Amino acid sequence: MKKILLIIPLIFATSAFSKLNIIVSIQPEVEFVQKIGGDKIDVSLMVEAGASPHTYEPKPSQMRDISRASLYLAIGVEFEKSWLDRFKNQNINLKIIDISKNIEKIDNNPHIWTSPTNIKVIALNIFKALSSSDSNHTKYYRENLEKFLKEVNQTDTQIEEILKDIPKNSIFMDFHPAWGYFAKEYGLKELSIEVNGREPKPRELIEIIKKAKKERVKAIFTQPEFSDKSAQIIANTLHIKVIKISPLAKNWNENLINLAKAIANRELK
Repeated sequence: MKKILLIIPLIFATSAFSKLNIIVSIQPEVEFVQKIGGDKIDVSLMVEAGASPHTYEPKPSQMRDISRASLYLAIGVEFEKSWLDRFKNQNINLKIIDISKNIEKIDNNPHIWTSPTNIKVIALNIFKALSSSDSNHTKYYRENLEKFLKEVNQTDTQIEEILKDIPKNSIFMDFHPAWGYFAKEYGLKELSIEVNGREPKPRELIEIIKKAKKERVKAIFTQPEFSDKSAQIIANTLHIKVIKISPLAKNWNENLINLAKAIANRELK
């Protein structure tokens, strides 16, 4: 009987100190989840640096991570459509939660995390997911959420200041349409080189160059995850800069600030 009584407190102690094991799809999610989960969680990343979340295929080691995870926080990127059901089959106890919930989507554009307003919604959804799975630490998660929301608001204020002299509906150009939510938030317009998910044909490229010239585009944003061949042709024709900047970058706030600076033609960090 004494042995049983000793085991029971040990079980409760182990439960109290165990961390939530979480899988996320993209690098910015890692940052958001760590800000709110702090030292109560362990986070594993699915789409590794340099890979595309549109076509990613998990490695065997990542499927083993799925087997050990308690939560998968989905954000709506394309590869999830093919793999979430498989993840569930791999681990029937895995709880999959959509943290893009309550965000108004732009057609065929999953890059919701490029808008500070959307990041705040994502953060709240993360808080709810963590609190639901680990109610013992709800207060801790809430305090971290409030700190993070202040950080997001500060980033938004910086971006507003950087863009204050940029006329509304100003156009910026990118290869892959990754910055539509950023454009929408700050009253800008995104002109993308990519046509229906592919590089433009010569005739389409000519039309894009004409439009870019008419709108006096100063630079083209490209991503390390995609070819910049068409972007380089346009840049050479118009004598403008090609700036590599990825929506999948780790430092989400610095990344958005640098995007704003580039649009405003200011020096980047």
